[in-house]
Amino acid sequence: MAADTGCNRPLDGAAETVRVPFVPLPPLRSPSAPFVKLLAIARGLPAAVFLFTTLIAVNLLQAASLLIAGFSRSAFRRFNRWCANTWWGWGVSLARLLYRYRLRVTGSDVPLAENAIIVANHQNMPDITTLMAFARSKRRLGDLKWFVKDPIKYVPGVGWGMLFIGCLFVKRDWTADQTRVMNTFRHIREQRIPIWLMLFAEGTRVTQKKLEASRKYALSRGLRPLDHLLVPRTKGFASSVQGLRGHVTAVYDLTIGYVTGVPTIWQHILGYARVVHIHVRRTPIESLPDDEPSLSNWLIARFREKDLLLDEFYRTGAFPETEIRKPE
Repeated sequence: MAADTGCNRPLDGAAETVRVPFVPLPPLRSPSAPFVKLLAIARGLPAAVFLFTTLIAVNLLQAASLLIAGFSRSAFRRFNRWCANTWWGWGVSLARLLYRYRLRVTGSDVPLAENAIIVANHQNMPDITTLMAFARSKRRLGDLKWFVKDPIKYVPGVGWGMLFIGCLFVKRDWTADQTRVMNTFRHIREQRIPIWLMLFAEGTRVTQKKLEASRKYALSRGLRPLDHLLVPRTKGFASSVQGLRGHVTAVYDLTIGYVTGVPTIWQHILGYARVVHIHVRRTPIESLPDDEPSLSNWLIARFREKDLLLDEFYRTGAFPETEIRKPE
């Protein structure tokens, strides 16, 4: 649990409460006992080697599937969906098998076969594996589509795999990305492609330096600074809702919480973070506004709620069992 930083405590002689920024949850500490470390490496290293070598093999199969694409685009998509579902599924299964890794999910229940836009907070790479585990529990693992930085598509393994399953590669310049992204959304709608569109709306992982910069940005824009999150970048979310309305039926607002510290991907592979909490809030797409300014305000309000959720989580070690929405 995060330490009490004195947030909302009145200063001596002060008549009103002064907010002091929280620091982000600290990095997870690795165990100090040499035997525990060796045991973790003995289990985690073979799993990492297996996943890496099979990923290259999956890439080769995906490259071969280009022969199918000339005859049937739907067959090409189904094959690459199977590739993603299988390889990502191995990663989730190995974590459960080796370490009894599990999610503790609270909040809204969501159906098994629903197209959705997923908005999540981002602390480190294991956030991705957490979202994959949740998607697999809803049988949508192979349908994940991520917004990804453009250079990643040139990286063998993960980058090539994402390219074959139709992820959205962006250059972080909306004037350059907008036409391509909206054309992709139109293709998804027209072809009725199953999708969970994954958005890390903060645009990057939270660090103390980034959090301080985000608080200054919020104040400059007349927004309330957040204690645990960065102010979200709203343009991609607004365009996603506008571009996929009529095809996706809901937005899932997911809040990821780690109790003892944020793990690195290597710590995840070694099994040091065996329980991750995730809180789910489902909003039907028809209840969202249509115009970009209103969608931006909606997302900013949700991040204020996420901040309150994390504040309570760090104090108690758990999210509320049911969905809680504060008035805007």
